[in-house]
Amino acid sequence: MLARMTGREAHAGSRGFALVELMVALTVGLLVVVAGLTLVSIHVRANRSLVHESRLVQDLRSAADMVTRGARRAGYWADAAAGVAHGASAPAANPYVAVTTAPASLGYAFSRDAVENHTLDANEAYGFRLNKGVIEMRLGGKWQALTDAGTLVVTAFDILPTVQERALGGLCLSACAAGSTTCPPRHQVRSLAVRISARSVADAKVLRSIASHVRLRNDAIVGACPA
Repeated sequence: MLARMTGREAHAGSRGFALVELMVALTVGLLVVVAGLTLVSIHVRANRSLVHESRLVQDLRSAADMVTRGARRAGYWADAAAGVAHGASAPAANPYVAVTTAPASLGYAFSRDAVENHTLDANEAYGFRLNKGVIEMRLGGKWQALTDAGTLVVTAFDILPTVQERALGGLCLSACAAGSTTCPPRHQVRSLAVRISARSVADAKVLRSIASHVRLRNDAIVGACPA
């Protein structure tokens, strides 16, 4: 009898989990797995957003750098000495000096002549413009895409010019006529503030802007002394 009771007690002590206990364990395990998958998903989304943001910022920086590098050369004249009067000869006008800043565009020119011909040729006109979400660059009279439409959509391309003038009346031999708008001549120091805004094509929530400032190396002289 004692042997039989001992066997029953041993058998009762070795029985497995009850159904309720097994369901609770499975539920807890599933909750842990779901929590882990949620954390992984959040990490993946954050990493993807960071990658899109980094690529957008890099593309914006490259575009802004191209604009500022190009604009810095505006007004270069291979024979700038021709703009200075020599004896009875009148000074020539710089054919490359004009810089236009129409809405969402920039136009400028610089000399590329091996021998200066004092004429603005088609291959010497450059510029940038915003066209259907893409910044385009003018090269050789043709417009080419500067930004990749498959990566970013440019939403704004703003150019703000700044001009600082200094009168050069002290260099004139004769006094200017009263009320003259062209005399005395003036020395212009020109600068451009560039701002580009864009959004990522892969994630429309990723929006970034970048700003840069460029001082044009070639100053402008406007007006003239009385003849």
